[in-house]
Amino acid sequence: MDRTLSTLTVLSFTLGLVAQEQTTDPLTTIAVNKEGQTVTTVLPSDFRLSTPMRDWPVIEEETEIHERREVRNDMTRHAFVNPNALPQGLDPVLQTAVASRQHRAPIENWGGQAGSGYPPDPSGAAGPNHYVQAVNTSYRVYSKTGSSMGGPYNLSSLWAGSNDDGDPIVLYDRHADRWFISQFQFSPNKILIAVSQTPDPLGSYYTYSYNFSQFPDYPKYSVWWDGYYMTSNSNKTAVVFDRAKMLVGNSTAAMVALSAPSVLNTGFTSVLPADADGDLPPNGTPCYFFNLEDDAWGSNPDRIKVYEMSTDWVTTSNTSVTTSQSISTAPFDTNFGSGYNNISQPGTTQKLDGIPGVFYFRAQHTRWVGYNSILLCHLTDVNGANRAGIRWYELRDANDGNWSIYQQGTYSPDAASRFIASMAMDVNGNIGLAYSHTDPANNLYPGLRYTGRYANDPLGEMTVPEEVAQTGGASQNGINRYGDYAHMSLDPNGTTFWFTGEYLNTSGSPRTRIFSFDLQAMLSVSDQVNGGPSLSALVNGQELQLSLSGAPVDGPLTVDLIGLDGRVLRTQQARAVGGVCTAKVDLTGLAPAVYFARVGDAGFQRVQRIALP
Repeated sequence: MDRTLSTLTVLSFTLGLVAQEQTTDPLTTIAVNKEGQTVTTVLPSDFRLSTPMRDWPVIEEETEIHERREVRNDMTRHAFVNPNALPQGLDPVLQTAVASRQHRAPIENWGGQAGSGYPPDPSGAAGPNHYVQAVNTSYRVYSKTGSSMGGPYNLSSLWAGSNDDGDPIVLYDRHADRWFISQFQFSPNKILIAVSQTPDPLGSYYTYSYNFSQFPDYPKYSVWWDGYYMTSNSNKTAVVFDRAKMLVGNSTAAMVALSAPSVLNTGFTSVLPADADGDLPPNGTPCYFFNLEDDAWGSNPDRIKVYEMSTDWVTTSNTSVTTSQSISTAPFDTNFGSGYNNISQPGTTQKLDGIPGVFYFRAQHTRWVGYNSILLCHLTDVNGANRAGIRWYELRDANDGNWSIYQQGTYSPDAASRFIASMAMDVNGNIGLAYSHTDPANNLYPGLRYTGRYANDPLGEMTVPEEVAQTGGASQNGINRYGDYAHMSLDPNGTTFWFTGEYLNTSGSPRTRIFSFDLQAMLSVSDQVNGGPSLSALVNGQELQLSLSGAPVDGPLTVDLIGLDGRVLRTQQARAVGGVCTAKVDLTGLAPAVYFARVGDAGFQRVQRIALP
């Protein structure tokens, strides 16, 4: 991120048959849609197939403070203009109940890359056999037990002629079984994206470069049925890349960008796109974006703004983004002062930037039988005295895009500060939350911790006692930059959470950690309300044979066969008896492709990836 106020104007190329504005970029056309919005689309300025990553030269990891550089960002805090903003006093949904579950140490826990920037901006994701992490300014592939499989490699190795400029994001596109990595570029301003040619993260990548007229700061990404969506700290708050073309290495994969309407632009803007961690949404579903608005900034009341982006890849001038909802929340306080010195540390007056005023990465979207869920979290001052806690939300809709708050809570069970968080939900509806932690009163330096809750626990509460993943070793001095990103991803097994975030070592230098935990595994046998179901699938000619064991309750279940574009192609009812459910699905007429079989109800589900030859 760069701390100079940016007003990003993205040049673009459109296929629409509408009046076009003039542009000197041959890859770019700017058009106006029927809503009167400027639609901009850009063709790649560079496309290549990289050599296999495993053949790249390995770099030496950065370790010393003097070797690090401050990574650019464009950020200005929102102005606090309402002295009567709520809450006045304690956070109204501050959790006061004592955690009621049992402790469990991480399953895996190892040191990640140190990187070469302040901050390291850690991002990472788990696939079936690997964990991939990117930081400023390198990339590394690990086994899922922490052994290095390859790297570290310079991020710039992916894109010929590029620089290691930073803010990388790693995603595992489980629907396509491919890896996605991106970073921004300045001088000239670009977004760089790489999609793996195969499921092997050490293989070759299709690499794309997209020109921006101004700096695309603090990018966030998501996987959706019709594209890879992106937002940035800019006035182009709704961007999409042609996922279908990228997955097959088509050099004409375009980028389309618009500005979400009515976004407060008085400071740091970071609208967050919905990321489909479970089944892809059905064909035609718009991508949802979420933005935070504090009544202290002049909006009223505290709320979540929801936007919908609908993309037309045939005639891109038909693409639009609209405000769909404004959801009032319990009052929260993002006021940690007007600058970037927010979080107190032990033994120093130097404070850390907690990134208040925005949603932390990611907005996890999960598709259930009968509804969908979105998880969001952000920083809040829980007591009006800069004690930092994590406000979190689960939104739900009834498969209609009409979102409401199902539960919300603020996690800050003691006098410590918790910040730079990320969260996710597993296939049982359990939630994991991880974050940075520091406590000056008890001389606890910036480290990493996590908690969680179970689907049937009291709403708005984290019920798993806080667990330490990494203790901090010292405070950071001389600079407030910290974290910027943390990333919680869900393992393809559906129950294991993977987190990467920053902590400080004994010399006060930035370090990253990678760890995993499984809430289902924490439960005692007598307490396993969700039972740990397993689903097996066998393709036998024109028939798919499904067998579910360990269903948590007996009774009716829904069986769906879902296409790679999110459409439900087959649906039927089945029944669990004694925890076992079997079903047969007719495959007649289906083309060779990847599909997903889902068995479940509103309380649990299991999904199996199916490849039809």
